Amino acid sequence: MKNIVVLLSGNGSNLQAMIDACESGIIKDGRISAVLSNKADAYGLERARQAGIDALHLSAADYADRDAFDQAMAERIDSYQPDLVILAGFMRILSGDFVRHYQGRMLNVHPSLLPKYTGLNTHQRAIDAGDDEHGTSVHFVTEELDGGPVILQAKVPIFAGDTADEVMARVQEQEHRIYPMVANWCLQGRVAMAEGKAVLDGTLLPLSGYAADE
Repeated sequence: MKNIVVLLSGNGSNLQAMIDACESGIIKDGRISAVLSNKADAYGLERARQAGIDALHLSAADYADRDAFDQAMAERIDSYQPDLVILAGFMRILSGDFVRHYQGRMLNVHPSLLPKYTGLNTHQRAIDAGDDEHGTSVHFVTEELDGGPVILQAKVPIFAGDTADEVMARVQEQEHRIYPMVANWCLQGRVAMAEGKAVLDGTLLPLSGYAADE
């Protein structure tokens, strides 16, 4: 059984999708061993407790700087011997040493069709730009913020008059579908990062990741 550690800062809806996927068999031969948050009141920690998963809290205020905090966090994570580290709404920029330590085995989901709209407020930015579609991207984490190679994307429509919350709801529904799927691919050894690129079943993926119709 392979070990997953999830990092989060808030509600943890993507954590719940991972928990459900482990229970249903979408994620095969994998278990979430621990959930770590930098916020003591993150509801994701309660989700972990309810599922019988170790729930850990570390406060950055207790450490001298980002590097010290990230080192302490890595020590906690490594005690679970993780095969995969999942970022699920972890709202901190990670140090270079931390990212390199988990390179090729740390995933993030970002609410846009990368490389469009890195950073925050992606739903409103897509609406303001007049886009007729938006989406989400699962990617490997690298030192470039939201810039790691994309493994899989899912698109959603933007309709006239949509609010950012309405678009966000559509995007999150897709996140909850594709993020566990990609996690399973990684645990099965189907996905890897090679020379800064994502590779699926030995095939180099394009900039937008895997697409079934290509």
